[in-house]
Amino acid sequence: MSSRKKKERDIKGIKLKHDLAIHKKFMAEAIREAKKSVRQGGEPIGAVLVLDGKIIARGHNERVQTGSDILHAEMDCIQNASRLTPGEYKKCVLYTTLSPCDMCAGAVMLYKIPVVVMGENENFKGPESYLKLRKVKLINLNLSECKGPMKKFIKEKPSIWFEDIGE
Repeated sequence: MSSRKKKERDIKGIKLKHDLAIHKKFMAEAIREAKKSVRQGGEPIGAVLVLDGKIIARGHNERVQTGSDILHAEMDCIQNASRLTPGEYKKCVLYTTLSPCDMCAGAVMLYKIPVVVMGENENFKGPESYLKLRKVKLINLNLSECKGPMKKFIKEKPSIWFEDIGE
């Protein structure tokens, strides 16, 4: 195996399985979190954190539900992981239904989470180029089941959405 292919499969000690079925399996759990948020009156954004092939934390956007300015899905998920060691964070993959915003991207970089798998970035595109510069591997699944609910939410509740992204 060439060193380039090995590098693609082994990012910072993580054996990445470029198997769409595996990514979709974990993304389905993030989508469940997004639906949970909607049922609670919130935004359709969810996330799961995976370590060694197992979900160790889940979260969904809870800004509306809790009145929090910062409880985005990724932040909720990372908070629900409790206190991981730096070495554990470096082995995680974050699955999120939407491209991470500046704040969530900052948390990814702070904890050195090396891989982020997004459901989509059509409705919103965070600082992806900056994450890539910081050596974060980004995988965009470009899923209609993530795009549709987000597009509908933005259309129906634009003031909440623009508040969420700081506009």
